[in-house]
Amino acid sequence: MDIISYLLDALTPFNLVLALVGVVLGTVIGALPGLSATMAVAVLVPFTFTMDPAAGLIALGAIYTGAIYGGAYAAILVNTPGTPSSIATTFDGFPMARRGDGGLAISLATIASVAGGIVGAVALLVLAPPLAKVALAFGPTEYFWLAMFGLTLIAALSVGNTVKGLIGACIGLFLSMIGVAVVGGDVRYTMDMQRFLAGIDLTSAIIGLYCVPVILDLVANADPHLKPSETGGLRFAEALRYSLPRKFNLIRSSVIGTVIGILPGAGGSIAGLVAYSEARRSSDDPESFGRGNPDGVIATESANNATVGGGFIPTLVLGIPGTPPDAIILGALLVQGIKIGPTLFTTDADIVYTFIWGLLIATILMLPVGLLIGRYAYSSITKVPKAVLAPTVALLTIIGAFAIHSNVDDAQLMVGLGILAWILNRYGFQPSPIVLGLVLGSIAEQGFVQTYLIGSASGRLTEMFFMRPISIGIICAALLTLLFPIWSNWKSKRRTQLAQAGEQFADDGTEIAPEPNRRDVPGMIFAGLFVVLGIAMYVGASALSPLGAVFPIAIAAALILFSILLIALNLRRPAGGVGETFDMHSGAKRRIALGVVMLAWVLLMPELGFLATSITAFVAIMVIADYDRPGAKTWAIWIVSGALICIGFWWLMANVLLLRMPVGALF
Repeated sequence: MDIISYLLDALTPFNLVLALVGVVLGTVIGALPGLSATMAVAVLVPFTFTMDPAAGLIALGAIYTGAIYGGAYAAILVNTPGTPSSIATTFDGFPMARRGDGGLAISLATIASVAGGIVGAVALLVLAPPLAKVALAFGPTEYFWLAMFGLTLIAALSVGNTVKGLIGACIGLFLSMIGVAVVGGDVRYTMDMQRFLAGIDLTSAIIGLYCVPVILDLVANADPHLKPSETGGLRFAEALRYSLPRKFNLIRSSVIGTVIGILPGAGGSIAGLVAYSEARRSSDDPESFGRGNPDGVIATESANNATVGGGFIPTLVLGIPGTPPDAIILGALLVQGIKIGPTLFTTDADIVYTFIWGLLIATILMLPVGLLIGRYAYSSITKVPKAVLAPTVALLTIIGAFAIHSNVDDAQLMVGLGILAWILNRYGFQPSPIVLGLVLGSIAEQGFVQTYLIGSASGRLTEMFFMRPISIGIICAALLTLLFPIWSNWKSKRRTQLAQAGEQFADDGTEIAPEPNRRDVPGMIFAGLFVVLGIAMYVGASALSPLGAVFPIAIAAALILFSILLIALNLRRPAGGVGETFDMHSGAKRRIALGVVMLAWVLLMPELGFLATSITAFVAIMVIADYDRPGAKTWAIWIVSGALICIGFWWLMANVLLLRMPVGALF
């Protein structure tokens, strides 16, 4: 077959070296929070213009797939998605690392990423033209319900606390609406500040909501960040034995990722969330998800890597890029003079099939590359003193947020959201539902408003929302995903009540009653504040055009409703519980000090310069995170190391990525 003959072209030494180097670079870049696959591909595109078109595409594809996989490292080791596609990996990957199974989590992520990438690449190789029609079958209604399907994961993440999860989702949806409306162009909720016109940057928000609370908790006690593995290093053989019996989860998640990758604008974050939700729903032990269940890592990593191959299907066949990296690679193809469309697979078959085979080879190379990098990454992080680890991670968050748009405003926003997330998380409002709302907000709003317009204009509003065949299927899946955890939780409680009733009967009438839940006063206070926020959202939306107002009004109503419901549920509980109090012990003082240092860091950076503020903040965080009280020689080594780390990252940003670094009065 001609398709097979192109494999030999992809196996030339030069193409193999490009695939290997691309995977290594992509994995390292993806592992650094904020340095996304989009940035990696965009920076390296000019270097491919002098190459053969197929070779250049292989290099870009290898960087792309490596970066998506590399996000798992940060998700597992520091609880921060290296890329948005790794959001769901944090749910179980980091808990596994905390208990000493980080090596197993990385090995599982590597196996799942390779398997998912292979499924996506094979689909691209043999099924591209027919699968591209799937993308054309999705209209705005289907995209809206797909976003709602992703939001149903809140029920799985917030069992026992679903109302707070729904409130968090509404907050995330509100954050997604800040700036210029995706439909209509209204300027909303910017408080007349220019920095908010472009909206809340997703990557900066994810770094802040996930990573800053981890850093604050990291300095609160002397316990090690990660528990060292008793078996040492990676556990590839164990991960392989674990994965084989769970091949159905692996294949199902890979197929989900491939199909969602075909849909323009959906991407790996939605694929990972949907696959995670399905894995939890079909599990015999759904309660263990979110507490370190390896199936969660398998599901999300196989799905998000499958979107790479799936995303290239509409890009190559229809000229519709599914993700920003796809758009950049599409531009590289056009620069090379390659005509995109259904005829691509016949007129330029040698280029496109060589590229697809190269992508498949790069995916396979992720296995040895990932295991080699992971072996040293996990063992190194467990050995780094907390006084060095905490400021290094803080530096990565600042750089990651800044590097997205070379804008200090993003870093300031990241720190502010991170501190707010820590406070909310302390009182039961977890960051994951907020991130879900932020990720899915623009997709949900665009689909909702467009469907509303079409339905209102044609007099078929109900039919447009609820009567389309694909929409009906997505709605049914969403209801199943939403109701299953609630039913499972009720069943578990019912089983416990029956067991207690049996004990009561056996003890000759001795009363056995569980301790009642106490009134959550801090939660009620926050709910009251969210009611005020909902009213402010409604008032702000009333001055907008109908296109810009319909979605904010709906979300404002939902936020007010859920907040009042939370207050009402707590009023039914017995008084006496005042929730957690903020005790000013040593850990609390260190957290406050770290928060102040990070705020001062990002606020003073434009005035004093990147290097001056970074080195000063690095040393200050060292002092805050130090519990060992080492000698002067050790401190000197730490300070010199910190300065070299700051200078190294400054040089990388300024001279390799060509970012405009803040200079200020000093340097």
